[in-house]
Amino acid sequence: MTHVETPGPVLSAHFAHREPSSIRVASIRFAQRRDDTRALNVAIGNVSLPMHPLMHERMKRLAEPGSPFAGGVVRYTQTAGLDEARAAVSNVIASSGLDTEHLHAQITDGGSQAMELMIVGCCGPAGSDDRPLMMIDPAYTNYTAFAHRLGRRVVTIQRQLDDQGHFGLPPLDAIEEAFERNRPGALVVIPYDNPTGQLYERDTMIALARLCVRYGTWLVSDEAYRELHYRGDRAISVWSLTEDDVPGITGHRISIETTSKVWNACGLRIGALVTDNSEMHTQAVAENTASLCSNHIGQWILAGLAEASHEDLRRWYDEQRTYYRSMMTSLNEDCRTRMDGLIVSNPDASLYSVIDVRNVVDESFDALPFVLWCAEEGRIDLDGEPWTLLTAPMADFYDVPRDAPNPGRTQMRVAYVEPPERMARVPQLFTGLLQRYLDRV
Repeated sequence: MTHVETPGPVLSAHFAHREPSSIRVASIRFAQRRDDTRALNVAIGNVSLPMHPLMHERMKRLAEPGSPFAGGVVRYTQTAGLDEARAAVSNVIASSGLDTEHLHAQITDGGSQAMELMIVGCCGPAGSDDRPLMMIDPAYTNYTAFAHRLGRRVVTIQRQLDDQGHFGLPPLDAIEEAFERNRPGALVVIPYDNPTGQLYERDTMIALARLCVRYGTWLVSDEAYRELHYRGDRAISVWSLTEDDVPGITGHRISIETTSKVWNACGLRIGALVTDNSEMHTQAVAENTASLCSNHIGQWILAGLAEASHEDLRRWYDEQRTYYRSMMTSLNEDCRTRMDGLIVSNPDASLYSVIDVRNVVDESFDALPFVLWCAEEGRIDLDGEPWTLLTAPMADFYDVPRDAPNPGRTQMRVAYVEPPERMARVPQLFTGLLQRYLDRV
């Protein structure tokens, strides 16, 4: 029988050109390393703290009498999620002093699935009347990745990082011009910002919300880090906006919720899409029936927060803020002391800082090769042991034309996810590795 050569299977163009996420690329490269160097991984927000005690208690009781899994059976839940898990989401939001009476929650596989559902529900496919997704650069890269996966266009408003570590938005009239030009389907804001650590002012949220109402745009607030703020004493949230603040805002709002950050349960992969628009909720559940349901075990663990008192939850928030605040302040000051001209974004919120080296490198510098060098061969001896540092290069956090300067080319994101004694090593590792890298040339 004659053998006939036939073409092999072909990857889609999307798969063929997909590169690893900026927040994972360093750890992927380091995993291929074969020497004895240890890595301090601050490239990804993989929190190393224990969950809230009520969630931890449920995890310990998974196989005990009274647990739905005691007999070893793990069934599907309803697509919208366990009633108790949805009540937990509502209780958490309410604990920040926010009105939850008219909110609807869809439990999702982490905040990530909520992001995808939001993009599908708010933005049309790329074309002549697509209603794109609008982001504020630098923006969390997964939104852009999901939009591209789904064939949705992304447009951006760009912030600038000054030499004092402040990120600033352009004037309101310039933002409105971007709305007029692009007619976005949704605007994503991250009040406790990832990646910058910026805390949005309430007046800024109100101004952006008014634009969304004026242009018929969904206001989407990623509230993964709600309550992780280090100045002021009031939670900034899309749910704190009233009709007096923004006439017409009711029914325009969505929040992205997750157990990953404030609740220290990254691997639980449970989140929620919350909205004050009943039609959006109904259709989000309809769309998500294709995924059947979210992790039943994870939902049950989250549901431990359904009956938690607001006093207990606020005490938890205080503990988390105290933990992060001191680390962020110390790292910021130590980095600037160790290397003149280093810019570190101010630690106002969330658990990230951006380090910009634009004042200490020449025009040829690119953060990605430096990050990969650290992962593949860079090392510094600390206390007799070889160490390297894994960070996230920032270029992919910006959506700029290929021929335009990218501010992220000289920036890296640091996540405060290691214990304090290890985070204290970041300034020495970063500046030491950067100096060795620059001395190679």
